[in-house]
Amino acid sequence: MTIGHQKQWDFLKKKFEAGQLSHAYLFSGDRYLGKKTFARKFAEFVGCKFPDLMVVKPEDGKEISIAKIREIQKFLAYKSYNGGFKIVIVDDAHFMNQEAQSCFLKTLEEPKGKTLLILISSKPDMILPTILSRCQTIKFLGKPALSQQKIEQENKILQDFLKVASCEFSEKFKYAKSLDADQQKLGDILEVLQKYLRYLLFLKTGVGKLENQKYFSELSAAAIDDYPVSKIKKIINLTEDINNKLIFTNANPKLALEILLMEI
Repeated sequence: MTIGHQKQWDFLKKKFEAGQLSHAYLFSGDRYLGKKTFARKFAEFVGCKFPDLMVVKPEDGKEISIAKIREIQKFLAYKSYNGGFKIVIVDDAHFMNQEAQSCFLKTLEEPKGKTLLILISSKPDMILPTILSRCQTIKFLGKPALSQQKIEQENKILQDFLKVASCEFSEKFKYAKSLDADQQKLGDILEVLQKYLRYLLFLKTGVGKLENQKYFSELSAAAIDDYPVSKIKKIINLTEDINNKLIFTNANPKLALEILLMEI
């Protein structure tokens, strides 16, 4: 079988064959690196298949609730149907809300039998330290493999946002209102805006690897291109703060977007 991230694969394969697998792993790295596919392939390799494999992901792209964690606990309470591992893959684990993370911690503290928990996250700093300390972290590196369709979608989101960012307040409020309470759309805006701001930061400072140069070069006419480094950093911090509040609190997406647009 051919699979990417060979170093990570060989490490886990060796642990499995030696009977030394940890009960919990965190697959950490950028989005679109194939971490979930890797996790599924590894589950298949160790002989885990339906109905002993459970995959959990954010509901409607918003969050992982405590109800989902209780489903995991119920799933793990039963013996393996096939006599091997019972594996739970939690995709975008940083989307667990506070209640869910507290509940999940209990599952980590009391692993049962041949249980393997795999958390997947591009933002592990948003996961409770007590959870991280109970997981063995495996880092995934590389350039995200975005499809052409995904690139076009992100490009459209960014162009629409940058166009509104240079408008009068009335147009900014109209744009924010058009999203209503759609947290997922705001999450997409924050993600692509952070990419662009970091691109600008690298461009201005010359520090770090300048990625997405071809992708963003056509957008160089945006007003924020002229912002000083200090303001770019301030907006990046604001986007991260807003993103955290959207995940862990009942923050209003429309209001959050208005605050961001007022700053730009």
